[in-house]
Amino acid sequence: MAEIKCVGVVGAGQMGSGIAQLAATNGLDVWLLDADRDALSRATGAISSSINRFVSKGHVLRLLHDPLETLEFIFIFFEVRDDAMRRLRLTSNLQDLCSADIIVEAIVESEDVKKKLFKDLDGIAKSSAILASNTSSISITRLASATKRPSQVIGMHFMNPPPIMKLVEIIRGADTSEETFVATKALAERFGKTTVCSQDYAGFIVNRILMPMINEAFHTLYTGVATKEDIDSGMKHGTNQPMGPLELADLIGLDVCLSVMKVLHEGLGDSKYAPCPLLVQYVDAGRLGRKRGIGVYDYRKATQKPITPSPRL
Repeated sequence: MAEIKCVGVVGAGQMGSGIAQLAATNGLDVWLLDADRDALSRATGAISSSINRFVSKGHVLRLLHDPLETLEFIFIFFEVRDDAMRRLRLTSNLQDLCSADIIVEAIVESEDVKKKLFKDLDGIAKSSAILASNTSSISITRLASATKRPSQVIGMHFMNPPPIMKLVEIIRGADTSEETFVATKALAERFGKTTVCSQDYAGFIVNRILMPMINEAFHTLYTGVATKEDIDSGMKHGTNQPMGPLELADLIGLDVCLSVMKVLHEGLGDSKYAPCPLLVQYVDAGRLGRKRGIGVYDYRKATQKPITPSPRL
């Protein structure tokens, strides 16, 4: 398998643009593909802004004791940023991914849609290319079945947002080769990530544990045990989590949470994974979380009231 020098990313949403940013800032050429030209334009702005934020949030401040060192760092930073943006190429033509050594899809969490994409990618990617999915729950083995290269199909599940979160979950399908696994793990480590490896079972590791907790938080709200604020405050301050499960669901996207719960329910066959009716209702109503401006919480307001413990507690 050839050395990875060029990365293709399909999907210019938050996950796809974040993965593209990681590749570009780590010296790889990147093709970022999306059928929506506006999405590509937004992704370019988001990637540039994200790179800038890394320097504004302490990376320079830690060097201010030495002005010369600080100036050197700033020069290097802008050089890296400019190089990354030069390495990033945008396209809406799948054929442009023919030069990629690995193609990572980060599209909608739908098995049918992903399988069609993998079939199309199999037809245009070079024979040595790895096809990776950023799916958070869908079977890699079933996605690989849509291709003629199942040994080169693997799960590469980045956490949201990819430039910041340290973990990449690597999932081996039934036929994923050791060579494909080693190359994918090495790429994640080049990005500065910690990797864990999961076998190909519904939800893998992280979502197998996380999503039932979020679903239970919805049940807690649905049955009137506590308010959304108290549920989130209780979990934040009682278990030292950075955000409550309902806040996290809004960040992830309630539609994504629902999709994962459906995969868990179907794949594991246990009623404990059945999606909470309130979660289903919110998704039906279009309350998908931060990306829509409203989910469990309403983000359309200028400011959100801080979460404080209820006097009852």
